[in-house]
This record gives sequence, structure tokens and C-alpha cells, in this order.
Amino acid sequence: MKAIADTGLVVAFGNRDDRHHAWAVDLARTITEPLLTCEAVLAESAFHLGSSSYVLSLIEDDLLRVAFDCNRNLEQLRKLAERYQDRKPDLADLCLIRMSELYPRHTLITVDESDFRVYRRNKRETIPILCPPR
Repeated sequence: MKAIADTGLVVAFGNRDDRHHAWAVDLARTITEPLLTCEAVLAESAFHLGSSSYVLSLIEDDLLRVAFDCNRNLEQLRKLAERYQDRKPDLADLCLIRMSELYPRHTLITVDESDFRVYRRNKRETIPILCPPR
């Protein structure tokens, strides 16, 4: 599966007490190549899990791969921030929207269904997402 990882997936996978932990672990068993992500997701995940070492180990173990450069996408990120200012998106969400544009064949794995059902890539296209069952 070609996919992009959001913070919620990483946190659910790393926290046994998270309500989506079982879903994240089951999903991880199906992953055959590293999930793409951005540094903002890594920072949020390390904060929520209380462990930078754990998050870095996911990169070392090829479960995650950083595949985004904010500097090269600054203009597009700024436009997305302006477009979605009413939702007050965090930097990670903006990066993930942009990553979805750069990697159109990748599904975004998130627990944040409410925002990612609203966000659009390339202004009009829905972002393909995979979320835990309700």
C-alpha cells in the first residue's frame, strides 16, 4: 500500500492505551513499504507519545520515511493556510494536504476524518483517506 501517515496513526500505533491502537497495529501488518510523512507529523507524534526516540526508531526501521521539504513548498503551504484559515489547520495538516498533491497515488492514513473530508488537494479534488472504523 502506498500511503502517507498522519500524526494520529503514529500515535495510535505507539500508544497501547490509544482507542485506535488495535486498528493501527492491524494496519501496520499490511504495510509493505515505508509510509511517507513530514517532519511536522514526526514532531507532533514525538510530543504526544513523549518519546522522540520511539518516533526516530520508526524511521530507522523503515516504517516511516520523511518525504517532504517545507522550504520547497512554502508558497503552496501559504496558499493552503489562507484557503483553510477558518479551520485553523496546523502545519502538519497543511504539509499532508500538499503531500497528497505531490503523491497522488498515496492514500492518507489519519484518524482526523472530519478535517480531511473537508480539505481538498489541487483546490477541488478529495483526498483519498483511510480512517479507523467508527
